[in-house]
Amino acid sequence: MIQLIVVAKAPVPGRVKTRLCPPCTPEQAAAIAAASLADTLDVVSATPVVRRTLLLAGDHPCPDGWHVVPQRGTGLAARLANGFADSALRGVPSLLIGMDTPQVTTAALTEAANRLGEREVLLGPACDGGWWALGLTRPADAAALRSVPMSSARTGAFTLAALSGRRCGLLSELRDVDTAQDARAVAALCPPDSRFARAVNEIRALREAAPQGAAR
Repeated sequence: MIQLIVVAKAPVPGRVKTRLCPPCTPEQAAAIAAASLADTLDVVSATPVVRRTLLLAGDHPCPDGWHVVPQRGTGLAARLANGFADSALRGVPSLLIGMDTPQVTTAALTEAANRLGEREVLLGPACDGGWWALGLTRPADAAALRSVPMSSARTGAFTLAALSGRRCGLLSELRDVDTAQDARAVAALCPPDSRFARAVNEIRALREAAPQGAAR
């Protein structure tokens, strides 16, 4: 069994999903972020784990039974490294995911949990070259993230290089949500009644900005 960590930012207009603006307004972008986070928390809540932890920047309600750890540090790399350290459970591997892949399923997370018992490091690559999930058998190994440039097209490769020497495995690639095109593509992968799909499909500006033939 593992600990599942969701790293998240409170969905405050003007502070989240700013790359969706335009075509979205800051309020619409925040609504999309809130929906993505809610769907992600639901999936993690349905996944059998030792503990569910929200690694949170800002103030946001947490589901019952969850553990909340405030983010600390300057820059994403430091916040992730500190988050693994601050939430560590002795002898329990940790799998950290973001709030930007609402299409993730309990089956995918359960598979990752099972595989983390066979590997020291599991990386879930993202389509943009980053990663959507990082599993560590020894959470202390996250100190290596401090040297990793984040939010680049080579963040995934840099992360694996920083953790070289460990037994590493890869999860399935997922697309995370940064741009309007990402939002439309990911919404098409979610159940139609998911919060994220509804939030995206209700925003007329997103529909009108879609290229001809793009997923809506």
